[in-house]
Amino acid sequence: MKRGLIAATGVAAMLVSVAACGSSDDKDEKSGADGFKGETLTLWAMDGSTPEGWTKAVQAEFEKKTGAKLKIEIQQWNGIQQKVTTALSESSPPDVIEIGNTHTPAYAQTGGLAELGDLKKTIGADWSASLNESAVYDGKQYAAPWFAASRVVVYNKKVWADAGIKETPKTRTDFFKALETIEKKTDAEPIYMPGQNWYFFDGLTIGAGAELVKKDGDTWVSNLADPKVGKAMDIYKQYQSFSKAPKDKDEATPQQAEVFAKGKTGAFIGMGWEAATAIKANPAIEKEIGYFTIPGETADKPEGVFLGGSNLAVAAGSEKQELAKEFLKIALSDAFEGQLAKEGGVIPNKESLQTALKGNAPAEAAAPAAKSGGTTPLIPEWAAVENPPNPIKTYMTAVLNGKSHAEAAESVEDELNKRLSQEQ
Repeated sequence: MKRGLIAATGVAAMLVSVAACGSSDDKDEKSGADGFKGETLTLWAMDGSTPEGWTKAVQAEFEKKTGAKLKIEIQQWNGIQQKVTTALSESSPPDVIEIGNTHTPAYAQTGGLAELGDLKKTIGADWSASLNESAVYDGKQYAAPWFAASRVVVYNKKVWADAGIKETPKTRTDFFKALETIEKKTDAEPIYMPGQNWYFFDGLTIGAGAELVKKDGDTWVSNLADPKVGKAMDIYKQYQSFSKAPKDKDEATPQQAEVFAKGKTGAFIGMGWEAATAIKANPAIEKEIGYFTIPGETADKPEGVFLGGSNLAVAAGSEKQELAKEFLKIALSDAFEGQLAKEGGVIPNKESLQTALKGNAPAEAAAPAAKSGGTTPLIPEWAAVENPPNPIKTYMTAVLNGKSHAEAAESVEDELNKRLSQEQ
């Protein structure tokens, strides 16, 4: 599925990607060193993914264990959906592919991905349920969860200190109180929150237990009118009330990190890597940057977040199913998942491996929310919804400009249903 600039580019910039594995009808299974000698496994990985140390270590272990070679072909995010769709339909597709987690249902629906149920039983018993959800379609395992990343609060320590705030908030109510204090005691904008930070809003709907779509017979239709969605939008509206950001723009217009870099903003909600953008714009701000988990209604459960990330899949048309399995067992082993988390700063696919994030402040802030995080609706029809102009962004702006939740939901319902029915 299509992901926004922050979700797609952000994840690609700091993450690593590898391969998946599938099943084979070949009863003469190979195993051990040199079992696949002379063969080459082709992996499509996204640009900016594979960290150097991780890549060298995985390649060395793969060759040592199998005797085969690993050929990595780097892909660009721009246009990747069509390129993967085309490749999966050809007679000689790449063997293993990194795919965005929300893309998985669309590829699975076409029959282009191999089922990985046997692999789940073998190595996936303790995969995080929230990460594995996107790897399952129609009740079957079509990919393996690899990593995720989510939004955190990036804040200016000096602004908060000037306001007399000594501790970061643990609940949403405490967070709002802190923003009120900044507003009263400083000349800074408490938080930069544009009206169409859609992926943050998606996280709020997850936290509220809301569903953006529902089934009407055999068709998916809008569920924006649900009061639970309205509750999430009310929370968003409260955040936005502390901001001077435009109500009809998203976080990339202008780049929120560049606004934050000016030193007159208390906080913004975004990917941890966005801090680097702020530092590039104003190196002096680096010493003032801090991070904390987006607080939820109660201290024991963080706010819902959108989990952007990648799954590992194997092409159904690959003739190297068993070799792909061996590769995936290596790539998803605790040793290499831990190395990936440490080197790439991403959330690994097992909660037990989050200790590898120690010392990486933004990753440590993101990790607690992973357990209760989620994604956009995991249906193939969702891809069209986020094509610009995203009707849910239109809904958000309408509410912020004074329309009731019900009125705003009704105003975009026809367009949303048209996209869900794939009538373009």
